[in-house]
Amino acid sequence: MELFKLQPAIQKFSEFTGFVKEFAVNDKDIIVVNNSIFNKFIKQLDLKSIFISPKKYGDGEPSDEIIDKVIEEAAKYDFDRVIAIGGGAVMDIAKFLVLENISNTLDVFERKIEFNKIKELIAIPTTCGTGSEVTPYSVAEIKSKGTKMGIGIDEFLPDHAVLIPELLKDMPYKFFAFSTLDALVHAAESLVAPGSNPYTELFAEKAIELILKGYKDISEKGIDYYSEIIEDFLIGSNYAGIAFANTGVGAVHAISYPLGGTYHVAHGECNYEFFTPVFKTYTEMAPEGKIKRFNELVTSVLRLNEDADVYEELDKLFNFIWEKKKLRTFGMQEIEILGFTESVIEKQQRLLANSYAPLSKDVILDIYKKLY
Repeated sequence: MELFKLQPAIQKFSEFTGFVKEFAVNDKDIIVVNNSIFNKFIKQLDLKSIFISPKKYGDGEPSDEIIDKVIEEAAKYDFDRVIAIGGGAVMDIAKFLVLENISNTLDVFERKIEFNKIKELIAIPTTCGTGSEVTPYSVAEIKSKGTKMGIGIDEFLPDHAVLIPELLKDMPYKFFAFSTLDALVHAAESLVAPGSNPYTELFAEKAIELILKGYKDISEKGIDYYSEIIEDFLIGSNYAGIAFANTGVGAVHAISYPLGGTYHVAHGECNYEFFTPVFKTYTEMAPEGKIKRFNELVTSVLRLNEDADVYEELDKLFNFIWEKKKLRTFGMQEIEILGFTESVIEKQQRLLANSYAPLSKDVILDIYKKLY
């Protein structure tokens, strides 16, 4: 049984120019990057590469419609490598460009075609959340189905994951909050997943430790302090990606998808909404399993008393980082609670099967009701 796999070679540069020189970036490279990063770090270098901005085709989380248009644009060019510079959305989109003869994104998500990787992929994160630079996963909103879908295939694994802290220095706080909360969920779900093992647990636990310690420091020194320790969060996100690339994620992601797909809520914020309620439910259902290890780790990192309510303390800390909202504030209607629950049961069995403990329809329904 395979326990652990890490395909991308991981490199680190203090500045973007160091990467350009080391990798000999040239006119046979397609660089998938949005305008904000391009204008700030790339434009003045006068590179001759081919540039594609997914935002030209739509804002927000990636959708199958946006990915199809990016694929169509890339097909016009002769290129050897794909360089993805951005958050999880950019990297998840760019992964499709390494496949041969792809035109319909939905065919990939539904595995209706054979996958053949024909291009080298270099992934450079500009947020500290998804860990997509080291994972075989891509997630997108499927417009025709009204939900998000995810797929994990070895062909989507980048060949190089490049960490450049310079690219994150001026990240807007909102993106910092959502992306790091997302990374924390990845690490936590990996730690308690059925397939976790001593190798994945090393990365998951270190990611949780780095992120929670960083949050604690921010709560004590002020919101602006996040930019001073951004490299810790970048590495923590990378560790979390390595962990869940090997174990997958579970019910937090499954339950969050209908909200994100219907109301276009940022992926990290969606996961944040359901994180502590799901993990508290796990603790109630099976307190002596791997969830106990998570709870003990949180207690240790946050220096809590042994009798402290772990999830109450986590919610206090998280609310300092970003205030949690009721689901209705995103536009969700009470009548949709049942529909969202049924959607999770029907469309997210892959994720539910990877949960720490099995969540019934009634349990999921109750989580939605409490958060509504």
